[in-house]
Amino acid sequence: MVLIRTLLSRELIALGVRSLRAHKLRSFLTALGMIFGVGAVICMLSIGEGASREELESIRLLGSQNIIVRSVEPQRSQQASEETTSKQAYGVKRSDVARIRALPHVADLVCMREVATLATYVSRKFDCSVLGTTPNFFEVVNVRLARGRVFSDLDGEAKVCVLGAEAARVLFGYEDPLDKTVSVFAAATGNVPYRVLGILGDVRSAGTPAKGLGERNVNRDIYIPLATADQRYGDLLYRRTSGMRELKEIEVSDLYVHVDDQERVIEVSKMVDRALEHARKAGLRDYSITVPLALLQQRERAKRVWQIVLGSIAGISLLVGGIGIMNIMLASVTERTREIGIRRALGAKRVHITAQFLVETLILSCAGGMIGVAAGIGFAWIVTWVVEWETIIPWWSVLLSFAVSAAVGVSCGLYPARAAAVLDPIEALRYE
Repeated sequence: MVLIRTLLSRELIALGVRSLRAHKLRSFLTALGMIFGVGAVICMLSIGEGASREELESIRLLGSQNIIVRSVEPQRSQQASEETTSKQAYGVKRSDVARIRALPHVADLVCMREVATLATYVSRKFDCSVLGTTPNFFEVVNVRLARGRVFSDLDGEAKVCVLGAEAARVLFGYEDPLDKTVSVFAAATGNVPYRVLGILGDVRSAGTPAKGLGERNVNRDIYIPLATADQRYGDLLYRRTSGMRELKEIEVSDLYVHVDDQERVIEVSKMVDRALEHARKAGLRDYSITVPLALLQQRERAKRVWQIVLGSIAGISLLVGGIGIMNIMLASVTERTREIGIRRALGAKRVHITAQFLVETLILSCAGGMIGVAAGIGFAWIVTWVVEWETIIPWWSVLLSFAVSAAVGVSCGLYPARAAAVLDPIEALRYE
């Protein structure tokens, strides 16, 4: 308590500031380790937080209560892959949908089917995925509607569509897409016009525009009513690639299973897997299952580990800065040995000598910490501006790094302060 009261003495603080100002350059270079240490902690954690947050948001877009089942083309034999014309029937069937709908805790289902891969507006062409889906898709998947409206059951088999953000930008540029007509090309039907009802908001994830539907890019998708897709396109999808003609029969491209309780998502995903596996031949797996909740939990665990690693690496520089302070303070003790002897001879106690050097150490570490906080925030903003990578500065990283810098400064300054306090006054006065 005596040491703390002495440390808070105005006279002692003023004396410490004068002592440091007498050697401005040395004081600045001593504090530089703390400045870089604190700045590195804040900057590295803000970059890591920004990257992980974008990735977590892209997973949350899928819905923590959803299970995504997607039709996957099974591996073809060598002979089949060499054929110039091929027809394949695979993936999730309507019978599978009925079987999954009957499972316990399944609150809702969303069926999707890809019907075309090319859309045009006037002279502009856009390679995309044109998907037939049900109106509840926009509720089950957390996609924000930027403008207009989504289709409903009242639209029936109408030729209407909702555009992803990138599809709207590429096809229309600066024009207003609402109530304009987009032509969707499919080999079986040719060009079919669709009136634009709405435009979805831009979906982003770490590094690139987001994949919000398993491996699909939401921004590049165009959605039409599933009833319209059934009536106009059927289950066949024709593609021509590299001299080959492919005819694929897929009843359901993607299936969203919405579970009534988040606690039961993993359990229901296992039941869905068993139901689909039971309806297929042994060894055939023409579907994939994605559980966003499991991905979210995995990424959050990885995020915590990443924060610890980044914080530990940056924290080493704080330790190096503390060692630098200790080194300089030890040199200062040697330089001021005679001064210490005079103060002891005039009645100063050991606690006063200890407090004097601790005050100087605290001023160096706290000033370096505050400058480091400003530098770390500044570096984070520069990264956002130059690299266009979102950075998020956690409030706890600012407080933690500053507190650690002060603690490291005190702990590293305690030994030099104690070494100064235990000097023999007679020997100190004789020191040259």
